[in-house]
Amino acid sequence: MTDVYPPEKRSAVMRQVKGKDTTPEMAVRKVLTALGARYRLHRKDLPGSPDIVLPGRRLAVFVHGCFWHGHDCARGARVPKANRDYWVAKVDRNRARDARNRAELEALGWRVETVWECDLKDRPGLETRLRGVLGIPSI
Repeated sequence: MTDVYPPEKRSAVMRQVKGKDTTPEMAVRKVLTALGARYRLHRKDLPGSPDIVLPGRRLAVFVHGCFWHGHDCARGARVPKANRDYWVAKVDRNRARDARNRAELEALGWRVETVWECDLKDRPGLETRLRGVLGIPSI
């Protein structure tokens, strides 16, 4: 099956896929700010350049899109019909990279938390989870 877009259009569409300041990432940052947490963004000196870093708590937070990182939810389990081998291999590489980055961060003494895109559907649940990770008592 061929692509529905010509190569120039496909290239333009893929250029629009962001790696930083994504909608899920901004939502997690908003919750952290509301909880009073102070953080840094995309620290390049740490393995995997975590999306959100709380240096005082030695906590690195990755905000992953379910599709791109192969989460086990409905959206993450979906594999495109077109170019299936490419997408399966890509998601497998992403998962291997994620595991490697997590292991390297933990070896350096960092705690690592992964927030999945589907976690954002339950905002109160996400807030409770982040409170626990930050050691903030529930109200």
